[in-house]
Amino acid sequence: MSGDLTRAWEIACESYLDYALVEKGLAQATRGAIHNDLSHLARWAGEAGRRPEQVTDADLREFLYATAEQLQASSRARLVSTLRGFFAFLVREGARDDDPTATIVAPRRGRHLPSVLTPEQVARFLDLPEPDSPRALRDRAILETLYGSGCRVSELCGLQVLDLDADEGTLLLKGKGSKHRRVPVGGPCLEALETWLGRGRPALAAAGPGVDAMFLNLRGRPLSRVSVWNLVKKRAAEAGLDTAMSPHTLRHSFATHLLAGGADLRVVQELLGHADIATTEIYTHVDRAWLHEIWRQAHPRARPGDAKPL
Repeated sequence: MSGDLTRAWEIACESYLDYALVEKGLAQATRGAIHNDLSHLARWAGEAGRRPEQVTDADLREFLYATAEQLQASSRARLVSTLRGFFAFLVREGARDDDPTATIVAPRRGRHLPSVLTPEQVARFLDLPEPDSPRALRDRAILETLYGSGCRVSELCGLQVLDLDADEGTLLLKGKGSKHRRVPVGGPCLEALETWLGRGRPALAAAGPGVDAMFLNLRGRPLSRVSVWNLVKKRAAEAGLDTAMSPHTLRHSFATHLLAGGADLRVVQELLGHADIATTEIYTHVDRAWLHEIWRQAHPRARPGDAKPL
């Protein structure tokens, strides 16, 4: 790829990324995914000698075909979305007269039902005996918060001490796209957080530079998402549960148990921070599949081969 061609793609991609971050309010993680998509396109188009304004719909079909086997359906759908946003931006900025994605069709996403725990499994997961150490107090508060608020692991790691309103019993979560929401937490979660803040956090904070993060590592610095994932897997093994479970398993369980208890779908959408209620609707399918599995195991007229409704 020539220097001029490389520079043309760099300018176009960086301009769109800046627009997506500022004007569309995308989260940094989403910006990173878009950056990777555009980097793949720029390399492919550069090898073909195409500038951003020269790419045709036939070029894009060839590019998508070349990358199809390397990506899952959800990633392919995101890639098409990235291309649409990028070329629409170029048209809006006057860099192109036409949009080559107009005839491109995104692949259908398969509906994947997330794994959830039963309430009994959640109790076994959360209620293991623990030593009374700063680290143990932190870990209990983390696990109670994941299930008690239904937060994403990134939202948990982004919590600040002042995000907890103990009098109101709520947490302020910073979600995707810089969208904030305040969610209620129950007694066990609130008690675990207050115990951690009063008796555990000061000991870990003394080892660090002094930060406002709610959860700290042993060096007194903000806890990483990887550490939370490892904690959940370790706890699952101790509780005799599937060690493939993740922090998101607790989020899925939170939503499923709310719906099973009669919560309104719109309320669950708000608690989870979903922009589109269609995303929340997956939990109605999870709940039906879960109930059907219980029926299949318990009913004397059920057969092992009975299909689960979705």
